[in-house]
Amino acid sequence: MTDMADRKVDEETGVETTGHSWDGIEELNNPLPRWWLWTLYLCIIWGIGYTIAYPAWPMISGATTGALGWSTRGNVAQDIKEHEGQNAELVAALLQTDLDTLNENADLNRYAIARGGAVFRAQCSQCHGSGAAGAVGYPNLLDNDWLWGGEIAQIAYTVRHGIRNDTDDDAHWSQMPAFGDMLEKEEIAATVEYVVSLSNSEFDSDLAATGAELFAENCASCHGDAALGDQDQGAPNLADAIWLYGGDRESLTYTIVNARFGVMPAWGQRLSDEDVRAVSAYVHALGGGE
Repeated sequence: MTDMADRKVDEETGVETTGHSWDGIEELNNPLPRWWLWTLYLCIIWGIGYTIAYPAWPMISGATTGALGWSTRGNVAQDIKEHEGQNAELVAALLQTDLDTLNENADLNRYAIARGGAVFRAQCSQCHGSGAAGAVGYPNLLDNDWLWGGEIAQIAYTVRHGIRNDTDDDAHWSQMPAFGDMLEKEEIAATVEYVVSLSNSEFDSDLAATGAELFAENCASCHGDAALGDQDQGAPNLADAIWLYGGDRESLTYTIVNARFGVMPAWGQRLSDEDVRAVSAYVHALGGGE
């Protein structure tokens, strides 16, 4: 605090000083301008009124709602309602149109892909990536390699029911055996070498020949005699050099020994039917759809 004894009257202006001094420069104790004080008082009054009219004060389980009952959530809900009203005809058409003929209606197809892109970025990109290129264990949706079919109706079924989940009785379901309990290490190594030979020019031909026999006995029933896969069973094509968990010998050995069991949620239980159809159209349009 400033000592009253330090204060003095400035000789030039006749105004008392505050007692503060910086490099010989003293501060005059002038009163605040009246307009400034009135502005401050009005701001205080306005602030009190604002806290009464609008949500402001935090409470134990929430905040005061305000006399006007206004909320940002209410504004968002109103905006969503208006948006849905503006697109009601397109949504109705999307629900009624056969997905196979969706691209015949340019405006509806454009709306479905735009809406589906928003759904994909919000719900699917966490696994498949923002660009849908996938990752290890998560399918690339840009190529033409599909475990359960890449036609738009097949994509919609997969989105709606998911894969190997325990919440939808209609989910795609397949289970590869763990051959580590069935085959010897040498037999697994031979089988791996045969699988490598299907898409790689560098392999041990003798070992691959032995593996071909083992493949025919243990794997062809699902993957096919030529290892081209079977979409009805969700069995992958092993000859196209497209790998979900890796195509190097180490990864293939792990897959054969332990098997894989990827799970996809049933989005039909979380999304509206129009969103399921829209995101299916978006995925199909990415370039890999059949």
